[in-house]
Amino acid sequence: MKRSGSRHCLHRRSRFSSRERDWLKEDVKRGCVYLYGAETATATTIASVASTVTSSSSDLRLVLCTVETPASEICAGEGKESLYLQLHGDLVRRLDPAERPLQMVYEYLGSLGFEDPVRIQEEATNPDLSCMIRFYGEKPCQMDHLDRILLSGIYNVRKGKTQLHKWAERLVILCGTCLIVSSVKDCQTGKMHILPLVGGKVEELKRRQHTLAFSSAGAQAPTYHVSFESLAECQRWHRQASKVVSQRISTVDLSCYSLEEVPEHLFYSQDITYLNLRHNFMQLERPGGLDCLYRFSQLKGLNLSHNKLGLFPILLCEISTLTELNLSCNGFHELPVQIGNLLNLQTLCLDGNSLTGLPEELGNLQQLSTLGLSFNNFSQIPEACVKLTMLEKLSMAGNQLEVLNLGILNRMKHIKHVDLRLNSLKRTVIDNVEGNKHVTHMDLRDNQLTDLDLSSLGSLQQLHCERNQLRDLTLSGFTLRVLCANANRLTTVNVYPVPSLLTSLELSRNQLEYVPDWVCESKKLEVLDMSYNLLTEVPIRILSSLSLRKLMVGYNHIQSLPDLLEHIPLEVLDLQHNLLTRLPETLFSKALNKLNKLEQLEELNLSGNKLKTIPTTIANCKHLHTLVAHSNIISIFPEILHLPQIQFVDLSCNDLTEILIPEALPPTLQDLDLTGNTNLVLEHKTLDVFSHITTLKIDQKTLTADSAGASTFWSHGLAEMAGQRNKLCVSALAVDNFAEGVEAVYGMFDGDRNEELPRLLQCTMADVLSEEVQQSAVDTVFMANTFLVSHRKLGMAGQKLGSSALLCYIHHDTADPTSSFTLTVGNVGTCQAVLCRNGQPLPLSKIFSLEHCPEEQQRVKEQKAIITEDNKVNGVTCCTRMLGCTYLYPWILPKPHICSLPLTVQDELLILGNKALWERLSYLEAVSTVRHVHDPLAAAKKLCTLAQSYGCQDNVGAMVVCLNVGEDGCTCEVNGLSLPGPGGFAPTAVLKDAPKPTTPSSSSGIASEFSSEMSTSEVSSEVGSTASDEHAASGLDASLLPRPERRCSLHPVPTSGAFQRQPSCATFSSNQSDNGLDSDDDQPVEGVIINGSRVEVEVDIHCCKGKGLEASPPALEETSLTQGPEEDSGGLIFRFRRQNSVNCGTLLPLSRELQKSPSTSCLYGKKLSNGSIVPLEDSLNLIEVATEAPKKKTGYFCAPTQLEPEDQLIIPHDLEEEVKEQLKQPQDTRGGTNSEPWEEDRVDHPEEFDTAL
Repeated sequence: MKRSGSRHCLHRRSRFSSRERDWLKEDVKRGCVYLYGAETATATTIASVASTVTSSSSDLRLVLCTVETPASEICAGEGKESLYLQLHGDLVRRLDPAERPLQMVYEYLGSLGFEDPVRIQEEATNPDLSCMIRFYGEKPCQMDHLDRILLSGIYNVRKGKTQLHKWAERLVILCGTCLIVSSVKDCQTGKMHILPLVGGKVEELKRRQHTLAFSSAGAQAPTYHVSFESLAECQRWHRQASKVVSQRISTVDLSCYSLEEVPEHLFYSQDITYLNLRHNFMQLERPGGLDCLYRFSQLKGLNLSHNKLGLFPILLCEISTLTELNLSCNGFHELPVQIGNLLNLQTLCLDGNSLTGLPEELGNLQQLSTLGLSFNNFSQIPEACVKLTMLEKLSMAGNQLEVLNLGILNRMKHIKHVDLRLNSLKRTVIDNVEGNKHVTHMDLRDNQLTDLDLSSLGSLQQLHCERNQLRDLTLSGFTLRVLCANANRLTTVNVYPVPSLLTSLELSRNQLEYVPDWVCESKKLEVLDMSYNLLTEVPIRILSSLSLRKLMVGYNHIQSLPDLLEHIPLEVLDLQHNLLTRLPETLFSKALNKLNKLEQLEELNLSGNKLKTIPTTIANCKHLHTLVAHSNIISIFPEILHLPQIQFVDLSCNDLTEILIPEALPPTLQDLDLTGNTNLVLEHKTLDVFSHITTLKIDQKTLTADSAGASTFWSHGLAEMAGQRNKLCVSALAVDNFAEGVEAVYGMFDGDRNEELPRLLQCTMADVLSEEVQQSAVDTVFMANTFLVSHRKLGMAGQKLGSSALLCYIHHDTADPTSSFTLTVGNVGTCQAVLCRNGQPLPLSKIFSLEHCPEEQQRVKEQKAIITEDNKVNGVTCCTRMLGCTYLYPWILPKPHICSLPLTVQDELLILGNKALWERLSYLEAVSTVRHVHDPLAAAKKLCTLAQSYGCQDNVGAMVVCLNVGEDGCTCEVNGLSLPGPGGFAPTAVLKDAPKPTTPSSSSGIASEFSSEMSTSEVSSEVGSTASDEHAASGLDASLLPRPERRCSLHPVPTSGAFQRQPSCATFSSNQSDNGLDSDDDQPVEGVIINGSRVEVEVDIHCCKGKGLEASPPALEETSLTQGPEEDSGGLIFRFRRQNSVNCGTLLPLSRELQKSPSTSCLYGKKLSNGSIVPLEDSLNLIEVATEAPKKKTGYFCAPTQLEPEDQLIIPHDLEEEVKEQLKQPQDTRGGTNSEPWEEDRVDHPEEFDTAL
């Protein structure tokens, strides 16, 4: 089949014919491209004096092609001049004739995460893909975009304010900052009136309908009255002109319009000083291209970032008036030497390119004060920077620097701000001992430094060195004001001299064992954060500081606090998670100057200690509005309800017994948390007093839920809390019975600031997973495709919005249905799942963020994304993989991390949580907190409450899944049936009058048990041996083989091709009594349904490994048994007979004691038909079977009252001789006596194999 696009164009509603489908299947390099018509095509023809013309969108066309088909061939076949590409509903780019559209689609899908070529070919034919990648035959343009670029039309115009001037028909154009009025006939060659509008006025004329008056700034400025034909058109002009006249500086913003050139009429606005052309596709050699921008005589600022220029426009160097130039993200590899001509340039931004060096001519820019070189490929600070004598700020974040050369900074006499974030710095060097007195701000975050000595920077005021590997830090303290060194391995921090100007010190998450002495001597220190260290005490000099406002020393090993002597201005005191057992009684009392020692205290956090009481003197803290003291052993409610400004009180997880309530509660109290106090009982009067509180959290009485329809293996609880935000942007997915089987799906979705995407994923992701499981049996494949397809299905909502996603799928291994449950977890973003295995946390997810994933950070850097100072990709999100946010492709991808592992009996819990939960709780703390909470809902609520008590104010969501996938969760009917060993079934001794096993709980099921005696007709067969297989294949008719039995999910039916004897449902016949009961019983037994002459007993027999088998009496263990030749080999005896002409005889093993099954319900929801027939028995104890029969309808026994005429022993011809021998041997062995003593003499052997009969 030919590739010509014209030969294979289909209408949008057309389907592939069989011929076209066959053509596609022949080669995965074939496919189709959807070609869209322009949504709105606008053309303004001034020569013909035509107004705006809008054409409706044309039909969608489907073009069959291959990956080798160029755009020019498709254009020729479709009669188009060019093809246009639109990604994620954003900009539209003209394709080069040599570009290949189908290859671009395939590469795009591959970069998202699709790997299978056949699946890529299938996805490329999906019309939903158009929300991410779309091709146009004409360039689309929205009407509002056109209005912002240029407005034009022929209207009646009058110049001046007096009535002497007449109305005349003129061509009017609003473009840039000017209103252009010209003659209709001579619009291009005749006289044109240009009216600057910046600072002017645009007003509606009341005397004339739909008329606007335009005037420039100044007293003698002319005025033009323009009369429009309709109100809508008048409003369009008025809206756009109002934006222009409101400006103080002549600025034109044409960013994000897919422009290839600027409008020709824009050059009439000669007063433009700042032109923004960011995020377009500007070309060089065009009438309004970049080579013509020098025509703006007063241009001072030009933004050409994100235009993918590739080459530096040399003619830009002729715009001598430029003071600010932004050329970020254009793929430059080098700069021309002509850049030295921009002598007035003060700010040059070259971030996000591929530069490795700078020309020496750059040193001519003596006015340059700010130079941005971030996210390029520099390996050292360029020497050209030394020549820039006025350079104050140098940004080189995200490059490839490994050595910090302080000598170069010493030679840059005016440098003040140096940004070296996100490099690979490992050490520092200095050429000379001369100190640097110019650098005031240094940013070294996210590097690999182990030791840092910046004592030579004598004027350093602010240093950021977070997230390195620092052990020692040495600084000069002459001018130091702010030091942030969190998340390192610091053991010592030396600052000399004492930083007398230091106001903020952050040293959290290090290995400091004491507070440095110089910190205690800092006289202006206001904020001190030393949480997550190894502190054992807080120096009295710190607590006595007269400048300290905020002290955070949580998560240390502090055992006591010193006594305060004087009043201090402390406002925030954080002592959470230490080893405090008591607080000094005088901590909140009055000082010698009669002022309270903590008079200004506003927030106090004492959580996670071992406090029994809080001093009553806390009532002296009149400004206290927040008290957090959860997870202690406080038994007496502190005296805080008298405080006039108290707002938030958290005393959860303590030992409170009662609350002393004052006559009137403070009106400011908004949140009171008393959960987790098991001994606290609140009376109705107390609750009435608390009724005005906005949020009151108390323990609710747990209601016993009906778990009849719940899964035996797992149950879940979900808690979501909005925190202090107005909306909840977290959604969860929970399906305990997924796909109508014993499977489960759980998910968590966090949209950060949007609630739309989490809701969409909640509704669609389970359905997508169900579809993908049908297509692939490999867990990594179907889970990855689930995320990628869900990403596509977000449609237009996923273009600008994004969401973290976590999906957990509990299932059987599709390759081995007899295996145990498997847990497959996939995630993108910051939602995480943690498995509690034997009391220890086992993380199953990966955090895809710039801080936690170095390889993702490196990938984003290599793709030239801009990482802002708050560690966000392009200032939008900290995540590097999400569902949605397609406009941030290729930096943000939907490809998930996938983890798959089998579940074991040691697995207790599965915890799912969003970012806010895991930011506050460690894995171990979360597991230990809820491990012994039996109610999953209460456990989930406890986790959310705990996160909020730790200061979480954002949306928080937690889901707890209690797992029970051990043998206790088995639902096989008749659990405990004797299973064959390597040589067959071991004989089992059964006492007829033996005590019945204890009835198990509802979680383990209802027991089922029966015993029988040997019949006169028996067939012996070995299980698992070669002879047995041959015997079954040749001697038994296929209709006699039992159908596969129903098994629980812990013990699925094996898929082996070997002969398996698995009686699932059986029908027993008996003629011992006319009502189907034994002759000794007078009353019907519960569970036995009497129906005329038949007794139907509901039961389902399964073969599974016994658990908790009843111990045999010692007498039985000592009994010896003489076995025949067949019994010595572990043979299993079968009986079979024909009941009627319709139902063929079916095999059932000779009954031993069948252990009770833990099943009480049918997991699959399908009732099996009666398909097994068992012959007449002499002493079948049917009442024992009926008494212990499961109540669920999973099969039945049928016992006719009388022997049917057709009931007779049927023996295949080729087995007659063998059966006769078998019939003789038991009679000889038993001597014609009753079978009951022989049955009791059998030995009970332990079972070792969980193999189906």
